[in-house]
Amino acid sequence: MKKLIAAATAAAISVGAASVALASHSWGNYHWARTTSSFTLSVTDSVSPLWDAELQDTLNNWAQSQSLEFAVVGTDDGDRARKRCSAIAGQIRVCNAAYGNNGWLGLASIGLDSQGHIDQGTAKMNDSYDSYFTQDERNHVMCQEVGHLFGLGHTSEDGSSQSTCMDYSSDPSSQWPNSHDMQMISSIYAHIDAYNSYLSGATPPPCKGKGCNGPALANDNVPMGILVHKGDHEEIWVASRADGGYWIHHVRLAPARH
Repeated sequence: MKKLIAAATAAAISVGAASVALASHSWGNYHWARTTSSFTLSVTDSVSPLWDAELQDTLNNWAQSQSLEFAVVGTDDGDRARKRCSAIAGQIRVCNAAYGNNGWLGLASIGLDSQGHIDQGTAKMNDSYDSYFTQDERNHVMCQEVGHLFGLGHTSEDGSSQSTCMDYSSDPSSQWPNSHDMQMISSIYAHIDAYNSYLSGATPPPCKGKGCNGPALANDNVPMGILVHKGDHEEIWVASRADGGYWIHHVRLAPARH
């Protein structure tokens, strides 16, 4: 429990750093480890036909970055797979399902290895609030949740528009990334790491310290952990992993009318 509290405290600091003005909107210091200046992130498609176009458009838009490309390596869009949306080591998975009237429209979750690098991620779109999803908002939510999976935070959290999907505006211009998002990705991935965390089966440096023993947590049973930040539009939750890493969850809250 002490370890989890410490993790939550560290995450709260990262959240504070992420809730910043347009000049910088990285999500803390979260990023994938890579040994090259650009990399291709594998994607498992677990969205139903209802979200196929939004997923493809989202990947195409984010792939305009000079640092990041995507490869859809598998499709697993059965009801059970979409509902569970299990994380896959070295990849991201994007899902939709009726997750229930639980208060959130979208949920982005990243796994951090013992060195603090992202090593897996999932993005969920909650069909239980389908009455809220206009086409503009469908694009906005999908683009934003996937953006969190490679280390982007928000350009604003007060409802103002910066014409990017990484704000919380309902402005029609806020459906897709803008040039500043691309600059931010380049900044986040400007350095080179000693290993790759994005390849399936990649092995990070050995875990050192407390919490490094014991079985790995099953990826289809990821806990939400402790609430460390709550805003008008979002929440951040943190849970520890048995391998010395953490799960960080970014919740996009449903509007009050729901």
